[in-house]
Amino acid sequence: MKIIILGAGQVGGTLAEYLASEANDITVVDTDGDLLRSLGDRLDIRTVQGRGSFPTVLRQAGAEDADMLVAVTSSDEANMVACQVAYTLFRTPTKIARVRESAYLTRAGLFDNEAIPVDVLISPEQVVTNYIKRLIEQPGALQVIDFAGGKAQLVAVKAYYGGPLVGQQLRQIRQHMPNVDTRVAAIFRRDRPILPRGDTVIEADDEVFFIAARNDIRAVMAELRGVDQRNKRVVIAGGGHIGERLAEAIESRYQVKIIEMNPARCRQLSDTLDSTVVLQGSASDRDLLLEENIAQADIFLALTNDDEANIMSSLLAKRLGARKVMTIINNPAYVDLIQGGEIDIAISPQLATIGTLLAHVRRGDIVSVHSLRRGAAEAIEAIAHGDPRSSKVVGRAIGHIHLPSGTTIGAIIRQDEVLIAHDSTVIESGDHVILFVVDKKFIRDVEKLFHVGLSFF
Repeated sequence: MKIIILGAGQVGGTLAEYLASEANDITVVDTDGDLLRSLGDRLDIRTVQGRGSFPTVLRQAGAEDADMLVAVTSSDEANMVACQVAYTLFRTPTKIARVRESAYLTRAGLFDNEAIPVDVLISPEQVVTNYIKRLIEQPGALQVIDFAGGKAQLVAVKAYYGGPLVGQQLRQIRQHMPNVDTRVAAIFRRDRPILPRGDTVIEADDEVFFIAARNDIRAVMAELRGVDQRNKRVVIAGGGHIGERLAEAIESRYQVKIIEMNPARCRQLSDTLDSTVVLQGSASDRDLLLEENIAQADIFLALTNDDEANIMSSLLAKRLGARKVMTIINNPAYVDLIQGGEIDIAISPQLATIGTLLAHVRRGDIVSVHSLRRGAAEAIEAIAHGDPRSSKVVGRAIGHIHLPSGTTIGAIIRQDEVLIAHDSTVIESGDHVILFVVDKKFIRDVEKLFHVGLSFF
């Protein structure tokens, strides 16, 4: 696939890295020559220096025969204009734009071919807000991913010493929970993936990824970790777009406080939010945190744009007694360094956004793609089409499907029913199939499984 990426920043650079490793023809456009040289030295891609919204620059990047344009520069307006130019002059088939401002996103009819021709809108702030909201709703989870509109969920938890299933084989989950069907899809032990089998023994500190129907998630987590206390009190450091959207989404069910430095922004938040308490000050102010009873907080969230400020305020909140701390980290190099120590969960906006983008780049009918373990593996939701003659999966039992190495099928969502995958489960046309791929070099082979042969047409 020939793809033009506008913007060589964190999102554009990470996306280029993902796609270049999968035999795509990638061209990255940016005004910053140093960024482009750095990417070009590391990756097998083309680079073009210039403004991506200019027709001459797009033509130089190969827009005349490109399959897709992904506009992820820091400017909403530049992204939208680039899509307009690509559609008007080059008839680019698929145009994806990152748009941050809610003033654009809330206007019905703005993004279609008669107005601004954007096929897929990506709002990083909304993606990250939804991600954090799911983590708050599932105490004890390191990652929570929705499939098929939330009918099924994939949850990552850390097994701890004394946990009910630590030291026992996976097949014993069924004995412990005869009325709940679940499947352990992947295990990461000391940063190495393990393909789970019935005789796999869970060890303390394993990161265990399991999938189940949404209503069964709490029961499974209780088996793997014991019962975690429900969250009630949430403190948010940073009243920017993400902090505001998150507070708005959860304030009806939780006691929420926002700490924001800017007095004008504090007044705006107070006018916008209903029951959230807005505090003007620094989240790194020890006296302020003590005064606001940080030791009683179930979750402290550092959501500013400054990685160092987020890390320091999170460490301080944890030392002062906050039960759990989550931190947004924009620099991917920091994520693995800090997660799992004093900071419970490090959230990478780039990786969260990349999953949304990848769903539209993958071949086959791919509904969603999610990065696991900060990009070490992927969870894919694909729709099966065709019949036994035209499809490699429809009409076949899972045990008879030749899956690529390191790939497992975790569940099937059939209309409103969640079917946990077993060898005897037969896939039908229209099923949403949830797959886990621990070696990304086999992604293309997974996609080919869901291609429909010509006989189907």
